[in-house]
Amino acid sequence: MKKILISIILLLCILNTSAQQLSFSDSAKVSLITCSPGEEVYEKFGHTAIRVFDKRNNIDVVFNYGIFDFETSNFYFKFINGETDYQLGVYDTGNFLASYAQRNSIVWEQTLNLTLTERQKIISLLLLNYEPENRVYRYNFVNDNCATRPRDKILSSINGYTNFEPDSEAKTYRQLIGLYTGTDTWLKFGIDIVFGVDADHFASTSQAMFLPENLMNSFQTAQIITQKGQTRKLIYDKRILINKKEIHEKASFFSVKPYTISIILLLIGVFITILDLFRHKHYKFFDSTLLIITGLAGFIVGYMMLFSIHPFVKLNLNILWLNPLNLIAGILLWVRRMRIVLFFYQIFNILLLIGGLLAFALSVQSFNIACFPIIVLLLIRSTTIFDHLKRKIFKRKAL
Repeated sequence: MKKILISIILLLCILNTSAQQLSFSDSAKVSLITCSPGEEVYEKFGHTAIRVFDKRNNIDVVFNYGIFDFETSNFYFKFINGETDYQLGVYDTGNFLASYAQRNSIVWEQTLNLTLTERQKIISLLLLNYEPENRVYRYNFVNDNCATRPRDKILSSINGYTNFEPDSEAKTYRQLIGLYTGTDTWLKFGIDIVFGVDADHFASTSQAMFLPENLMNSFQTAQIITQKGQTRKLIYDKRILINKKEIHEKASFFSVKPYTISIILLLIGVFITILDLFRHKHYKFFDSTLLIITGLAGFIVGYMMLFSIHPFVKLNLNILWLNPLNLIAGILLWVRRMRIVLFFYQIFNILLLIGGLLAFALSVQSFNIACFPIIVLLLIRSTTIFDHLKRKIFKRKAL
């Protein structure tokens, strides 16, 4: 219900106007707006916008590059492929702030220390970008999003260049994203599954600005160096427009986390393996389910590696243990005639799983900690399947 109300507010407050209808005076002020993260997945990393306040003309609007539509045809398929289109919208500031107050986010405003020429230039750039033929852009989570677009518009309007203080402690993209997803959450688990080796590269100060709060912090200490060598602060004022209300949530007695689930699955797998040894019986249902689920996950990982233009998904070593072929193997496990095929497949799969463990141990790629028990479980059960098939095949040949 809360999500629906926020969506309605945002739809109602967008201005149905053209760029030519917005006319600003020379006294207009330009500021960077930063909104703290919300509860929904698409709100987890916060938001950035540009505010233009013209008291003389009674105009107070926010230029927002974060507009997208869930109702777009094939939205989720396009999202997986990295083909999501966002657009620039212009909102009445009061209504924009009301939507973030409803979301219970902190909203900061940093007034930009720009000259008249620089303010006129950035306003012209925003108005040009708001023309119907220019509003839509291809969204990229890291390189072209609701934070990088305002940053680039602001920096391109400055007469000179902007000097940013380097980060005291460099972080990888995965670590930066992890600050907002938590250490043992399903969102973090999912992101770590689809992100590969490239996510473990260190982000420069500029690259880290894809996160709104990083952009805000970098702008706060930045200096403008003019062509004449003069220096001035990029931000001359910062204030909070909307504060967050304290909400006391009841702590649940038991929170089901990815690592907890993976440990439970491993223990169940070990127990079933012990039963296999003592009762000489193969529990195919468990193995079939395990193979099919990991195969489906591997299919998604493999598809994104081959076809998606999302950053960080191309070289992903999770494919070593999330083998897409497991999907077929889980089905063929019930077909007697395919025993010999599955026998040799398990040799191949065991080698891949060992490779996955080595990649985990050597930190070739940063794996989610919840993956380790699942990889061990897959290795145990794949070895069990291999031994079972070996007995069946060679027993039959001996007869």
